Amino acid sequence: METPPQPPSQPNKGLLAQRYKPVWRLLLISNLALGAYIFSRARKKDTGIEDGKATPEVSSPPIVNTPIADTRTPVPEVPSLPPPIIEPVKLHGSIPADQQLELFNWILGERGKIEPKDPEEKKRIDEEKAILEQYIREKSIPNL
Repeated sequence: METPPQPPSQPNKGLLAQRYKPVWRLLLISNLALGAYIFSRARKKDTGIEDGKATPEVSSPPIVNTPIADTRTPVPEVPSLPPPIIEPVKLHGSIPADQQLELFNWILGERGKIEPKDPEEKKRIDEEKAILEQYIREKSIPNL
């Protein structure tokens, strides 16, 4: 006794959805990423910032389609302007000796407040302070 062959079973719909589950996940994730990218690009254009650089917002005049012959008007010649007058540098009188002495003392006090970051800067500050002290001790102060 032979058993009759079994008819082919119909595919289970639940198996089909489970089989393509990774594909659906990939499509969903890629669409979300694309949407986020497009949204961020549109937001950058709205604020005027693109690639980390600020772009000036310039409004352009509306474009009107008119024949070229109508827009041609003679351009008036602008007379050339004379070169600008450059005023010579005015030399001020020399600073009095007592004011120079006050200035040197003030600079020396400010140099003392600076905290050097490295030995080279400390050496430079010490040299500047030594020069200022030398000017303060001298009886005649050089003209600045």
